[in-house]
Amino acid sequence: MTLDRRDFLKLMGAGAGVSLAGCATQQTAAVGEAMSKSGGRRVVVVGGGYGGTVAAKYIRMLDSSIEVVLIEPNKQFVSCPFSNLYIGGLLKDLSSLTIGYDKLAANHGIKMVHDTVTAVDPVKKTVTVSTGTIDYDRLVVSPGVDFRAEELEGYNLATTPEIMPHAWKAGPQTLLLRKQLEAMPNGGTVVLTVPVSPFRCPPGPYERTSMIAMYLKEHKPKSKIVVLDANPDIASKPGLFRKGWAKHYASIIDYRKAQKVTAVNEKNRSVFVEGIEEIKGDVVNVIPPQRAGKIAQVAGLIGPDKAWCPVDATTFESKLHKNIHVIGDACIAGAMPKSGYSANSEAKVCATNVVAMMNGKETTELSGINTCFSYISAKEAISVAGVYTVKGGAIIAVPNSGGVSPDLSELEAIYAESWLKNILTEMST
Repeated sequence: MTLDRRDFLKLMGAGAGVSLAGCATQQTAAVGEAMSKSGGRRVVVVGGGYGGTVAAKYIRMLDSSIEVVLIEPNKQFVSCPFSNLYIGGLLKDLSSLTIGYDKLAANHGIKMVHDTVTAVDPVKKTVTVSTGTIDYDRLVVSPGVDFRAEELEGYNLATTPEIMPHAWKAGPQTLLLRKQLEAMPNGGTVVLTVPVSPFRCPPGPYERTSMIAMYLKEHKPKSKIVVLDANPDIASKPGLFRKGWAKHYASIIDYRKAQKVTAVNEKNRSVFVEGIEEIKGDVVNVIPPQRAGKIAQVAGLIGPDKAWCPVDATTFESKLHKNIHVIGDACIAGAMPKSGYSANSEAKVCATNVVAMMNGKETTELSGINTCFSYISAKEAISVAGVYTVKGGAIIAVPNSGGVSPDLSELEAIYAESWLKNILTEMST
């Protein structure tokens, strides 16, 4: 049975927020425990996604004398990778994409605080949550992304996603987009907008296009999907996506490159390309332009581009504030894309170097890896892989390493399933 949005919010235990009855005392106790630093060394990690969980785990594994506090508002994490499969109907619910933190915390002695960080003081080296202040020796921030809604005229962060879901943060938005597709009449039009790069998961919009087209082909064959891509071409694996679309969805996908959406109209369920051409849809999936998550903004970690966080390529220490490290989608990681696997890889390197720096030892230069799998159909997937190193103070792709899969492949889909299972297990145990 598919989870509805109300059930999903219950599953997530919206009291990951402290205002729910019965939760405030528990949360105050958790913060109190985290605040009671016994004179030892402490690392605070903010964000319990692909980067934060792994950073917290590996710091403890590398040096159990370092206390680790992981702050995450939600009681459970839902993976964005593979959420497109739910939208397309290949997953019946989000349970296979959902993990908790209890085992991770118990297995590694990590102190969990389910709350939202509202302030960071890089001078006093403290983070503030709703029930208190927690001090740190080093801080690791893995906040994911937020949206630059101000760049879309008519876009309201409170109301527009309820009408034109972005579904770029997995959970209720994912459920909403799927419900809208199910309710759309046969013969209706889906409009999907792709922001200017960089954004979270470069292949993501194009995999979503494939999954929506697959759903339409099976359930609403008179319908179509119009893709308005602000970029000059498909941002990742363009040849393989085009081949897959031509093979399976030639009459369903209308892909239009260099079509930057600059305004939306909630009432009309429409978007405007360069503020001029209005395009209406029965279902409108607006993926806004992005920036580092809110706490990165609050902490003053975002650079002159007003979007992302500049970091040292070896340690991921912020170039703006000492003793604070930024990993995952939020940081500027050179050639490494903004992906779950990149965040996992960055977290391990960051953890290694945080421990080294706290013990007065030499740091280790990054040896990073990334793989992104994308489903084209129910059984076929494609992938791109890269290997990364540091040269001249910047993260670069190792020459003649990585590359894309040779063709659409059922084997790639099997590899993709294994990747998800393995990485979520690593994050949650």
